[in-house]
Amino acid sequence: MDFDPLATARRALWIGGAQWAGKTTLAVTLALRYGLTAYLYDRHDARGHEDRRVAERIRRGKPPTGPDPDAVWVHTDPEKMAAETLAGFPRRFEWVLDDLSALVTGRRVVAEGWGLRPELVAAVVESTGQMVVLVPTPEFRAYQSGRLPRATARHPGVSEPERALRNRLARDELVAADAVARARELGVRVIEVDGGRDAEAVAGLVARHFAAYL
Repeated sequence: MDFDPLATARRALWIGGAQWAGKTTLAVTLALRYGLTAYLYDRHDARGHEDRRVAERIRRGKPPTGPDPDAVWVHTDPEKMAAETLAGFPRRFEWVLDDLSALVTGRRVVAEGWGLRPELVAAVVESTGQMVVLVPTPEFRAYQSGRLPRATARHPGVSEPERALRNRLARDELVAADAVARARELGVRVIEVDGGRDAEAVAGLVARHFAAYL
């Protein structure tokens, strides 16, 4: 049998969308309920993928520590930050596919993360029905960004922490809007999360969408 490095990714179920919409909770809930293997994007992107980013910076002759925090978070407007983030997602998605190529399982993988963009996933999967995009309503986004420790965390080493936080939250909203627009262009289902349904109810909704694959 020939090894197909995209076999796991092609069969995976994908949860993309906005920050703070409950993607990780949803993926873990589905994994435990249906015996799936959960791939948590942020856990890989902040660890193994960071090593790859450092290596790429060194290969390009740049400092391994990356750009100055103020240059990234304080002195760059959210629109440019969003554009730079979106431009970087395709390379980061290659690393996701490489991670998934090392997972061989009799059950499907459920992969979640904001970097799992509809236009990237659609090029790999057998059907766009294997993906959903979660996005919070503006009210739920404000609620989440005010209570989640990771959402309210200040960037270390910046001269204006509050401005950096505002820029990041504005960037995240722009990136989320782009994910929704791309999803609708491709026929990927978009689910708005307003806080009115608990995690189990949202998991049930998504499970019904994925029913043909579970």
